[in-house]
Order: sequence, then C-alpha cells, then structure tokens
Amino acid sequence: MAQGSVQVTHSGTSRWRRRTGEYSSLAAALEAAGDGDVLTVPAGTYRENLVLQRAVTLRGPDGARGSVRIAPPDGVALTIRASATVHDLHLEATDSASPALLVEDGAPELADIRVVTRSAAGIEVRGGARPTVRRCTVDNAGGVGISVLDGAGGVFEECEVMAAGQAGVAVRGGAHPRLERCRVHHASGAGLSLTGEGSAVEAVGCELYEIKGAGVQVASRATGHLTDCTVHRTTADGVTLDTDAVLTLADCDIHDIPENAVDLRSRSVLTLTRSTVRHFGRNGLSVWDPGTRVDANQCEIHDSTGDYPAVWVSDGATAVLDSTRVHDVPDALFVLDRGSRADVVDCDITQVRNTAVSVSDGATVQLDDCRIRETSTGAWFRDHGSGGTLANCTIDGAQTGIIVTKGADPTIEGCTVSSPAEAGFYVSAEGRGTFHGCRVTGSSGFGFHVIDGCRTTLTRCRTERCARGGYEFADAQGTGAGPAIEDCTSDESRTTEVPAMAAPAVRQATQTAGLLGSVPAPRQAPAATSAPETPAPGRPAEEVLGELDTLVGLDSVKREVRSLINMIEVGRRRQEAGLKAASVRRHLVFTGSPGTGKTTVARLYGEILHALGVLERGHLVEVSRVDLVGEHIGSTAIRTQEAFDRARGGVLFIDEAYALSPEDSGRDFGKEAIDTLVKLMEDHRESVVVIVAGYTAEMERFLAVNPGISSRFSRTIRFGDYAPEELLRIVEQQGEEHEYRLAEGAGEALLKYFTALPKGPSFGNGRTARQTFEAMVERHAGRVARLTEPSTDDLSLLYAEDLPELP
Repeated sequence: MAQGSVQVTHSGTSRWRRRTGEYSSLAAALEAAGDGDVLTVPAGTYRENLVLQRAVTLRGPDGARGSVRIAPPDGVALTIRASATVHDLHLEATDSASPALLVEDGAPELADIRVVTRSAAGIEVRGGARPTVRRCTVDNAGGVGISVLDGAGGVFEECEVMAAGQAGVAVRGGAHPRLERCRVHHASGAGLSLTGEGSAVEAVGCELYEIKGAGVQVASRATGHLTDCTVHRTTADGVTLDTDAVLTLADCDIHDIPENAVDLRSRSVLTLTRSTVRHFGRNGLSVWDPGTRVDANQCEIHDSTGDYPAVWVSDGATAVLDSTRVHDVPDALFVLDRGSRADVVDCDITQVRNTAVSVSDGATVQLDDCRIRETSTGAWFRDHGSGGTLANCTIDGAQTGIIVTKGADPTIEGCTVSSPAEAGFYVSAEGRGTFHGCRVTGSSGFGFHVIDGCRTTLTRCRTERCARGGYEFADAQGTGAGPAIEDCTSDESRTTEVPAMAAPAVRQATQTAGLLGSVPAPRQAPAATSAPETPAPGRPAEEVLGELDTLVGLDSVKREVRSLINMIEVGRRRQEAGLKAASVRRHLVFTGSPGTGKTTVARLYGEILHALGVLERGHLVEVSRVDLVGEHIGSTAIRTQEAFDRARGGVLFIDEAYALSPEDSGRDFGKEAIDTLVKLMEDHRESVVVIVAGYTAEMERFLAVNPGISSRFSRTIRFGDYAPEELLRIVEQQGEEHEYRLAEGAGEALLKYFTALPKGPSFGNGRTARQTFEAMVERHAGRVARLTEPSTDDLSLLYAEDLPELP
C-alpha cells in the first residue's frame, strides 16, 4: 500500500492475489484497497455485488474492453459511494426492484461501462452524488435507462440508452444533471422525463428517437434547457410540458412526430430559439390554458403531415412568434377562446391550404409586419368578441385576403392584399372591423366586399385593378345600414360592369367538443396535370369486417352493414355467372350523436367495397359545409366538384350534411352544393359512394326538404348512443393500447360515473369515454409523481380516485 497501487492478478484457482496477501473474492480485494489504489481486473465473470467506498480505480485489462463481467444473481451489481474511477466493465443484473449501477455519493468518474440488465434502472444517481459518466451504454428492457433523483447531479458525456422499458432518462426530486452528446432511443416511456420542483436538465447535442411515448416530457415545475438537440420518430407528442413546467429549446430540430410536435398546458412556459418543427401529424405547437405561453424566435414550422393547424392557441393561452416562418401546412395559426392571444411579428406564413390566421370565440391576435402568401384565406376573424390588430402586413395570392364575420371586430391598419382570387376584404353576417390605410391590388373579384349592411369603418383605403370593382356594399334587406367610408379611393378599372351580387354564404365555423371544434377540413385543388394514382392494394374484406366487429357496441350498425355487403357481394357473383343482379344503391345516411363511430364505419365501408372490387381505391374523403359552400356565385359548384373529384374511387363522407340546407336559407348557397352533388351522384354513380351524416332529427328534416337528394339514398343507418357498459369497454381498450390497467373497483366506479353523466346534446359518446380516460391518466400522473420510487403497478394502475368530477 506504500506505493499507492494494488495489482490484482488471476491465479487460475479462482482466488485473488496481492503482493501483501491473498483474497478469496474481488469484494475482499476492494475492502483491503485504500484511496488512490488501482485494481486491474482480469477477464472473467464475477457473480458478486461490488461496493466501492474508497477513491480507488477499478478497471478491466488493457486492450480487452468488456471482458470483465459483473453479474450477481440479484441486487445491485455495482454500488459507488466515493470519488472512485471505474473503466471498462460489463454489468448485468436482473433485480426489478434495484438498479444495476448505483451511485450514492462522491464525484466518481465512470467510462466505457456497458450495462445490460432488466432492473428498475440501468444507472441510478441519487443524493449528493456528482459523477462524470463518459461513453457508457445502457440496455434495460425492464425499467428506466438512466435515473437521476433526490438532488443528485453529474455530467453524462457521449452516453447511449439503447433500450428502456420505461423512460430513457428520468430526472426527479430536485436532481440536475447535464447531458452532452448523448443518444436515447427505443425507450417505452418518455425519452427524457423531468418531474418535480427543482428538477432540471441541461442537454447539449443530444438525440432522442424511436421512442414509444413522448420524446421530452417536462412536468410539475421542472425546468430544462436543450441546445442543438434532435427529437424525432416518437409515437406520441415530440415535447410535452405540463403543470408549471419551463423549457428552453435553442437550435433544436423536432421532426417526424405523429402527434403534436410540442404540447404545452397548465401554466407551462416554452422558449424556442432558432429551432425547427417539421413533419408533425397534429399541431406543430399546441398551447392550452391560462398562463401557458410559448415564445418562438427565428424558428421554422413546416410540412405538416396531418390536417391540423400548425399553431393552436386556446383556453386562455398565449403565443408569441417573432421572425418565424410557417409554411406548407393545412392551416397556420388558430387562436380561440376568450383570453387567448397570439402576437406575431415579422413572420412569413406561406403555402397554407386553408386559413393562415383564424381568430374565434373571443380570442385576440396582433400581427405586425408579417407576410402571408399563397393561402386560401389570409386572416379570418370569425365571431363576436374576436379581434385584434393587423398592422403593416401583406397578403399575396390568397383566395380572400381578410374575412370578418358574426360580430368580430378587428382593426386592420396599413395592410395590402395583392392578387386575391375572390376579394381583398370580405365582411358579412354582422361582422364589423375598422380598416385604415389598407390597399387591394389586382383582385379577380372585388377589393372591399361588405354585405348584410355590416357596420364596417373604412378610412383612407385604396383599390386598384379590381376586376369586379373596388368597393361592393350590399344593404341588409333595405335597412339603410352599412359601412362608414372616409377618404377612400379606387381606380375603378373593372373589366366589365357587374351588377351588385346577392350576399354569398360565408363558411361558418361550428364549435364542437374536442381539439378541432372550429377547424375547417382541408381543401386542396386537384392536380390536373399529375398522373393518376395507382390504387394501393387493400386489406381482404374479411379482415376489414373483423375490424368492424371489434368496435365496441354498434350491433345494429354491424348487422346493417353486413346485410348491405352481402347484397352487393351476391349481386357481383350473379353478374359473374351471367345472371341479372338486383340494383343496390350504395349511398348511405348515417344518423346519430357525435362520437358514435360514424366516420370509422364509413372508412371501413369504403375499404370493404374496395376489397370486393366495387370501388377502385376505397379511400375516405371527409368534408363538411365549409368545404363545399363558396363565398361568391359560382364558387360553390367548383368546390363541390373538387371534393367529389378527390373522392373518386372511394367514399365522400359529408359530416353535418343538414348544414347545407339551413332552416333560414333565403340567401344561402348551400342549395347550389346540393344540386351539384345530386347531378354528380347521378353522372358518376359507379365511381363514388356518398355518405351523409348528422344528428337524427336534423338529417330527417334535411332529407324531407330535399327530395332530389333523399331519393339517392335507399338506406339509413342509425348510430345509437353508447351504454355505460360500452363506454367502460372503450376506456378499457384505451388502457390496453396505452399500457394502463384498471385497479380493483375502478371498473365499477366508471360504470357509476357513466350512468350518472348527463346525456345532453353535447354528450360525446366514444369521445367522452376517451376524454375520461385521458383525465384519469392526468390525475394518475399527478398522484404517482409524488411517489419517490413508484413500482410498475403504481405506474400502470388507474384507481377510482383518478376519475374526474362529474360536470
């Protein structure tokens, strides 16, 4: 010991020798070593539980990395309680209640250690420990990859979590590690999970991917700072923040996310700088709840793969976008609900299929010096209480520049709309608005089109080269009401003299429960010059029917669909045999409340008809009134034709079809959509199946007042409300899908809950069951987050106490 070095050699008799004595085990040699001693371990397998309590160096032989295997039958393979140094070991453990490598104290240095285990954690750091961990790998199919908790810290450099049965890296209890150039993948929980007040992570140059869950999850007052990190290929949201979480993302890339790229709730705060969000299935940024805020500076959000807005701000949340680009998305920015606000400065919003900026339900926006190009609608202020200011913005190449409807009252200052296809500014249905110093050039329709006697104020506005006229004002049934005009000018260079038009029907945003309550479905023009798509091979009919049978409830629906399919199939076989086949109308009417599976059954119906050779593709195109009814004479027929063309070879599903024929439809263009649809159904009866859907009473009225369309449908299928037992089964299915189980008594509590739940017009049926499951998971997370070391049952079981309160 005098020279401060201990050389350990293997004698072949399974005994340990040292210059000053012999030891019967590696543990005994460690016990005899002092601070500063070096233990070089020969290759072999050692079934011991090692504990390092002194500042020694423990390493494998030179040039034989991984040849030293520490594999005890149970317990912790290696425990470190001092500032030791450990190199080149292979650790294995199988104790589901313990970590494989536990660092409890000191500032040890760990390098080139490989952990292959099925333990509670691969590496666990706790208490006052501050290790430096370099080039270590963890493969732990049974639990957490790396766990840092209870105030611990440390630095992890170039480490890799290759697999984890739960979170890849979990930080809680006030821990604060730093991750540098680490990789986390194939985790079955969050890639990086931060929970609890005081918990913090700083990550630089890290990558999280192939995650069965969220890529990064920050909750319960935890904080994180990620720089130059990448999150991609998750099965859930890319990044989630909940309950006062704080996160900064700088120079990060979030992409290929099937759900929300970033989701914030419950007073969380996110700062995004020079980061990219792309290829996301739902929202790029989803921001909910009062006090929740996102600040995005010099970012890019683009290439959505779904049909949802790129940025969603609701329930009183706030979003600030500065020098940010949003492009190639169905809708760019949706702000809704009183108290919600978006401030957008010096941003570019381009290549938007539907609406660039939508403001509804009392929300407010402020857009300054922004550029909006190539979109259907530049900005739409939808209803009473919705407003804000657009200042010095340009809108180029839109169908309509700015729409104001149903009592909305924005202020538009110094904005220019260039080359709109329909109108620069369009105000209807009691919309208001103040337009000061605005300009419209090169409109194919009108410059300013104000109808219904809307009390809009226009001052110092200018129109140039508007084909149908610079200004068009239509009174509301002779009331004398209308806009107030001051110092407005126009070159009046219309190509032809056009009489005043009847007031066009404006696309209405109907609010329903759920995420997309007021989101219009996407509308794309057909690519006339593109080559026809080759139909993709579909599933066999029996497989699709099997999926239909697995749906909860809907027994009468399943019988009706099977009966219809049998008729079609037998008719096809009779034709093949040279016999006459009875004519079977394949168009259907679906009636029932929301959330009863109408869209799902329509999709399966299309697949079955494709499998039987009746339809060429069997795909589903879902539309509603907003996709079919235009804003000007002639545009409705074009929109309806486009929707029908997209559905060729498949199913055209028209949700809330009764909205095409409102009870007060004196100046409505919905009838034009119905007439166009009837003709198309007659001319192309073999190439498209049409399904109209909606509430039972409303659909009965719709068919009664439109005999031309009702005669095209021979069968009505009613979707009844789910019984409490069926709602329970939906919750159970959701649990199975997300790896949760109902604890004893939870099922009975759910039955009582669903029985007592009010079943009014807003009852969501299956959607309500899914929302109940989500609420239980959220309450479960709040309960389990307080546990120091939750077991697998703690993490999986939902109890009756997790049920939300009855409304």
